[in-house]
Amino acid sequence: MIRTKRKLDLLKIFICAGAFLLGSFATQAQKKITLDEALLIAFSNSPDIKKSKINMEQNKERLNARLASLRSQFSFDFMPISYNKTESYDEYFSKWNTSENKGAGGTFTVLQPIKYTGGKLSLINSFSYQDNFSEASVKNYEGYNNDLKIEFTQPLFTYNKTKMDLTRNELNLENATLSYSIEMLNIERQVNEAFYSIYQKQMALKIAEEEFENQKVSKDIIISKVEGGLSAKEELYQAELNFSTSQSNLDNKRVDLENAKDQFKLLLGISLYEDVAVSTDIKYIPVIVDLEKAIQNGLSQRLELTQKQIDLNNARFDLIETSEQKAFKGDVKLSVGLMGNNEQWSKVYNKPTKSPGVELKFSIPIFDWGERKAQIRTAELEIESREIDMNSLKNNITINIRKIYRNLKNQIQQIEIAEQNQKNAERTYDINLERYKNGDLTSIDLERFQNQLSEKKMTLANSLISYKLELLNLKIQSLWDFENNRSFVPQELQDNLIKN
Repeated sequence: MIRTKRKLDLLKIFICAGAFLLGSFATQAQKKITLDEALLIAFSNSPDIKKSKINMEQNKERLNARLASLRSQFSFDFMPISYNKTESYDEYFSKWNTSENKGAGGTFTVLQPIKYTGGKLSLINSFSYQDNFSEASVKNYEGYNNDLKIEFTQPLFTYNKTKMDLTRNELNLENATLSYSIEMLNIERQVNEAFYSIYQKQMALKIAEEEFENQKVSKDIIISKVEGGLSAKEELYQAELNFSTSQSNLDNKRVDLENAKDQFKLLLGISLYEDVAVSTDIKYIPVIVDLEKAIQNGLSQRLELTQKQIDLNNARFDLIETSEQKAFKGDVKLSVGLMGNNEQWSKVYNKPTKSPGVELKFSIPIFDWGERKAQIRTAELEIESREIDMNSLKNNITINIRKIYRNLKNQIQQIEIAEQNQKNAERTYDINLERYKNGDLTSIDLERFQNQLSEKKMTLANSLISYKLELLNLKIQSLWDFENNRSFVPQELQDNLIKN
């Protein structure tokens, strides 16, 4: 029995030592993250930002492809061999004739789109060899042919499709770049909110720990009084109840903090098994905000407004395209060239034949039962709808900035009041703690002053956090950083727009 007990005691010692070592390791392994570090991690790991960046890269490559298509295009079509044998009936001689054709050839083309007119300029050279035999022919032909020409094609009485396609691709890239930057701003807002939420819960845990220590002190005091016969046992019961309540509140705050950490790690895209803590020092530094400047900068720089303008431009392009459907238009084609043929390759152009060509073609719609008119009206209504969206967004931006400005002024007052309330609550608690020690105050009364102190501390922390978040919200809404007095347009957007 004695040996068994010793073994159990040793086992308990090892377990306690192991738990202590693990606890020490966990404490050492805890990673403290600043707000700037959290933002960098989120920007690198966020799936939404990754997808938005991929979309931006796709549109960039589409624009590069469209720009490349405006350069001279070289192509070569080669037919190394062709052969066919047919029979045809000659009604005049009432007989069937057999014909056999052999050949080879190729066509080399240089095509140059003309951006400013929407036309195309082409250089075409077609070369072929043919060997023809026919029972109906007195003489068979075997030789070489070459056709060299320059051709110009120009649409008439219509919009410049080449230039419009290029503009659309440029707008799509700008829109994708704006979406990427807006996503970065959204992630920044989410990270700030999650970061300060953890900070808030860390403060709540710290306050709960202080409250727990105060309850422990008050409990020790009342135990001494009861043992000395200076207080009734009922006071001890109440002190124990207060202590248990404080301990339960402390455990709840720990659970809230761990839950918030999990959400924070999920947002940042880091391992859920990594222990993290936020590191920051929130100090109240009043920031001077110019309301008119905030509104003016928001209306001129907001990325969403630029996106709405892009949508409006695309709607106008749609109207142009719709107006051209089943409308009067034409094409003109001009060409000039030289054709030659000979049984010997070196003599193909001994007797060249000039081959000028002119082709003018018109498309004249007659009657479509009002289809074109209805489609044009639909496109016009779409433009009106997007103009309404643009104006609504401008009004919302103005209203939101005004609302934030008022909230900031109110938050400044709330912070000043909260600071004074915390000082008063600390003094009040210290005074009443002395009264409690002297037996002039019950545990229930001291508990009330303790709760009051905890509440005032959390009120001040919440006020400081709300002020910080409102300043961030103002930066996002106005795209102006009043804390540092500089533009808040994301650098990624500036870099991409400069490059393109």
